[in-house]
Amino acid sequence: MSPDPKPEVGKSLFSLQRRERLMEELRAHGAITVRDIAGKLGVSELTIRRDVNILADAGLVSRVHGGATLPSPLDRSVAAGKPAQHGYSIGMVVPSLDYYWPQVISGARAEAGEQNLRIVVRGSAYDAADNRRHVQALMDTQNIDGLIVAPDMTGETGQELLRWLNALPIPVVLAERRSPVEIPAHRLEWVATDHGFGAGMAVRHLWQEGHRRIGCLTDSVSPTSPHVVRGWKQALAALKIPHEGTVHEDSANLDNGQRTRHFDHVLDLCRQTGTTAMLVHSDTQAVAFVQHCVDKGLQIPGDMAIVGYDDEVAYLAEPAISAVRPPKQYVGKVAVQLVAARLAEGRIRPVHRIELNPELILRGSSIGAPRTSAAMLQESP
Repeated sequence: MSPDPKPEVGKSLFSLQRRERLMEELRAHGAITVRDIAGKLGVSELTIRRDVNILADAGLVSRVHGGATLPSPLDRSVAAGKPAQHGYSIGMVVPSLDYYWPQVISGARAEAGEQNLRIVVRGSAYDAADNRRHVQALMDTQNIDGLIVAPDMTGETGQELLRWLNALPIPVVLAERRSPVEIPAHRLEWVATDHGFGAGMAVRHLWQEGHRRIGCLTDSVSPTSPHVVRGWKQALAALKIPHEGTVHEDSANLDNGQRTRHFDHVLDLCRQTGTTAMLVHSDTQAVAFVQHCVDKGLQIPGDMAIVGYDDEVAYLAEPAISAVRPPKQYVGKVAVQLVAARLAEGRIRPVHRIELNPELILRGSSIGAPRTSAAMLQESP
């Protein structure tokens, strides 16, 4: 028997590739021998035995003398031996640990527990270089078998990050992100909320409440806002609301003084255009906008109806704000399912890209108020 190669550093990227090859051979032939696979892959028999043991502990194969077979219901080795450990470890890199993403993480952890998987979470920033640093750290130190990541995709650095993620030899699932068409990331899978659909629901609700001029206030820094704007514009077109002259303002990176002046400007535009309803992303921005309107003496929703987006804090406002609620926990749940399926099925599984619909939660900021004309919007005192 040839000596074993140098010990792996953590779990090298090649270990997962070896195990994928083992599973492919098993699916093709039903059984493998350690000697044959070691020869095919050019590694020692001891290395293959270790791989077989890891796959058997995960319940993916049954150990037999000299090799392995596909799982058999007669195999009691795991139950009779030591308690089964986590089958796989999945790294998760998200851009925030205090807004939106905690619910995504919660859904991922719950699903991982159901499937006996381990989740290792790292909080990053909305920055491609920082995203890559955290992913690399997970691969170097945490022995991850798959990855869930919400990367920053802006600029050349973001595009290069996507290319790098696409080339990794472990399964990668994007959460609340989609690779743009100009980056042919053919291996990347994703699960994302259809935010355009959510924005359209909000616009149609406001239309049904009698509003015929519906504006949009968004944060261009957020990766979600472009999809919200797209859905808002599509809904306006479907309802034959002219886009020209419709209020659409960006509220990114405003401090308190700038925000007050900006909101005054938005209300001036609403008076000039007859706008009586606004879709606001995110709902933290919606809360601030509602408070500003109330401070200016406007009735919500009598003078201005408002629907927020994200539904993180919208219920805390007075009145409580109607909001589009993305299925955040399900984003995490489905992301784990995609990684687990890829690890189990290997290359034979088609690439999956899944969109989930949000729901519209109706509250006092947009329903049940008498209609007033735009001319009745009060001037700022």
